[in-house]
Amino acid sequence: MEVCYQLPVLPLDRPVPKHVLSRRGAISFSSSSSLFGAPDPRQLSQRRGAISYDSSDQTALYIRMLGDVRVRSQVGFEPERRSSHPYLSTHCLFLSTRLGCGSTSASSAPERRVHRLLSFQRYLHSSRFLRGVPQQIPLHILDEDYTGQARCMLEKVGNWNFDIFLFDRLTNGNSLITLTFHLLNQYGLVELFQLDMVKLWRFLVMVQEDYHSDNPYHNAVHAADVTQAMYCYLREPMLAQSLTSYDILLGLLAAATHDLDHPGVNQPFLIKTDHYLATLYRNTSVLENHHWKSAVGLLRETGLFSHLPAEDSLNMERELGSLILATDISRQNDYLSRFRMHLDQENLCLSNASHRHFILQMALKCADICNPCRPWELSKQWSEKVTEEFFQQGDIERRHKLEVSPLCDRGTNTVGRIQIGFMTYVAEPLFAEWARFSDTRLSQTMLGHMGLNKASWGGLQQEQTSVPEEAEPCTTGTDIEDGNMAAAAGGTSSKEIPQGSRES
Repeated sequence: MEVCYQLPVLPLDRPVPKHVLSRRGAISFSSSSSLFGAPDPRQLSQRRGAISYDSSDQTALYIRMLGDVRVRSQVGFEPERRSSHPYLSTHCLFLSTRLGCGSTSASSAPERRVHRLLSFQRYLHSSRFLRGVPQQIPLHILDEDYTGQARCMLEKVGNWNFDIFLFDRLTNGNSLITLTFHLLNQYGLVELFQLDMVKLWRFLVMVQEDYHSDNPYHNAVHAADVTQAMYCYLREPMLAQSLTSYDILLGLLAAATHDLDHPGVNQPFLIKTDHYLATLYRNTSVLENHHWKSAVGLLRETGLFSHLPAEDSLNMERELGSLILATDISRQNDYLSRFRMHLDQENLCLSNASHRHFILQMALKCADICNPCRPWELSKQWSEKVTEEFFQQGDIERRHKLEVSPLCDRGTNTVGRIQIGFMTYVAEPLFAEWARFSDTRLSQTMLGHMGLNKASWGGLQQEQTSVPEEAEPCTTGTDIEDGNMAAAAGGTSSKEIPQGSRES
């Protein structure tokens, strides 16, 4: 339930009654309240939600329940100055990348809008604070006691109909952090690899922060969705019986970071605008290289694997890069041909480390573009989001008098047409081969959903094309095959599979 009004927040001048302290909720205070600098606010550590106190009668007014938000009094922090961030705000909060580092210049660093209600807990534990005080946060703030519906959803995280949009709302926009942390714990990887809990949490917070929330598609929710799909594939019998804990750790981290710092535009756009990333990576897998290097940068900044031997840490970074680079859709034919050859020759041996790594690459590729294989209610939302991101790029290109990229012109393309082409030339060939490799109920479910979704888009297309055909641009099946998916990745085409749609 969103807040549609703002209650006045007054100082808490009197002790909080015991019957109020027993209620669940986080508290909304003014800067003079006991939370900001008082010596002993221990009684507040178990509260959840949002309460506004009136100093005259101490009446607690519940204005919003925040789910799994907890105010922790034990966290060491300096008393806030008046008018800093003393209470929950319904306004957009601008977070500077140098916040907490002593910077006073508003223009010295880029600002980000967070379009959701932020609690003090979330504000305090944002990555910009954690970058500055990594050693001051006690381990017990990482105790994750998922409650209510979010916890129920995590118990069913292996279901293919897992609704990541609902989960993101239930976790107050922290789906990627919550999901990844839960899966790493569930596999016992934190203990097995002796990962420092503070470093791990800091890493996950920074990963989520570095996804652009203003991207309609390539954002942290997409990363969480891919991570959940990857988990489903890791549980398939062929993989579960063969993969090592090291493989699973790599697979989950690659899924969580595979689109890190995605700018919301495709590779051809970066190339034709002479973007520095295109120059840096010589116009080859530009975005994927950037995602990989961004992930490595966060690993090193947080020191997540600093306790491992240097050689092991470097190997992990390289193999992480190999997985992320496999998501380059312009190399789809190469991976698909190799996969098909292995299946035809029946020579995949998952006791071989290189073969296991290749299967991880194929699993991540499937997870990255699995949206057409989800139930219609979820698939349709993803289709609309990725198409809107295409159209936003086309708007930018038109505004700057650049040639509008294929599929990015909102005046000549529709969601249904783009999705039918993507399923026909990209998704169906890949998932057909995956079903040959892992012929399970999940594989058949994915193919079944894709067939139904394709038929649904076809029906919607027929309704939208009820106008005379001469009013529509003339488009043949060959046009769709050669140009439909070229918008997002390499800008090239193939007679077998168009090299392009970055629906990943």
